[in-house]
Amino acid sequence: MPGRDPHESLRAAVSGLLGSAASEGHLEDLPRRWERFDDVALLPSSAFAHERWEAVRSDGLWRAVAGGLGASRLGRMGEVSGEMRESGVEMLLGGDDWAVRRESGVDYGYRLTKCMFSAGNVNERRRMGQVSRAGEVVVDLYAGIGYYSLPVLVHSGAAHVHACEWNPEAVLALDRNLEANGVAGRCTVHVGDNRVTSRGLSGVADRVLLGLLPSAEGGYAPALGVLRPEGGELHVHGLGDAKDHGAWAGQVEASLGAIEPGCSLERLAITRVKSHAPHWDHLVLDVRVSRA
Repeated sequence: MPGRDPHESLRAAVSGLLGSAASEGHLEDLPRRWERFDDVALLPSSAFAHERWEAVRSDGLWRAVAGGLGASRLGRMGEVSGEMRESGVEMLLGGDDWAVRRESGVDYGYRLTKCMFSAGNVNERRRMGQVSRAGEVVVDLYAGIGYYSLPVLVHSGAAHVHACEWNPEAVLALDRNLEANGVAGRCTVHVGDNRVTSRGLSGVADRVLLGLLPSAEGGYAPALGVLRPEGGELHVHGLGDAKDHGAWAGQVEASLGAIEPGCSLERLAITRVKSHAPHWDHLVLDVRVSRA
């Protein structure tokens, strides 16, 4: 029914499937949140995990859930794992795991079961397209599928982006996304460990993106190495105490200063991206590096 609340639609679809076997426990256990994009509904990891669902978990249930949510494919979140930040998504319905999220005029395509995507970082992705300036050369040390490189290329008029990434699945998605957004001619993808690939980018960057959690510390030295001889701006991601963002920023600045003692650091901004865990926030430090 047009305009029907999706929670009501989900409840009706599952009730219709289970019939008299539907208990109040089943209906109270239905997920209250999910992500809906493309033709996919992405459920939280806890959805339908209780033993009460064991007897009814089947394609029939997944079709009913997807139909109730207005989707044709259904996935369930899992734990992001490994050094390559691999997705833990499980496809429950639909064999094709390629999906596209359109956000602020940018298309982000990726394989749901292989690459991660944080919907909560939407404002930071948009911000990177706003703070980057026309004509700049940008180095993205942790490019992934193009989370921050794409908005820079699409919205800022940057002259060129050097995107460093070592996850083969992310590289495949990044290549497709550069073509899909019409910006492939202004981006060079460097495949491999950025501590190695960045050596060929010495002194080229006006701006460097370090978008890795829980810490991008391994990229501090490469970031300083790729900045222009006179310096430039860094955007450093990390996790900081929710009650003391400044302490985290100070630690980042101290680490940068220890790597390059002769440089001058100017704190431009600390941006709270989102809450990451109790008492911890995902933060981004914007810092200008100047050299005599």
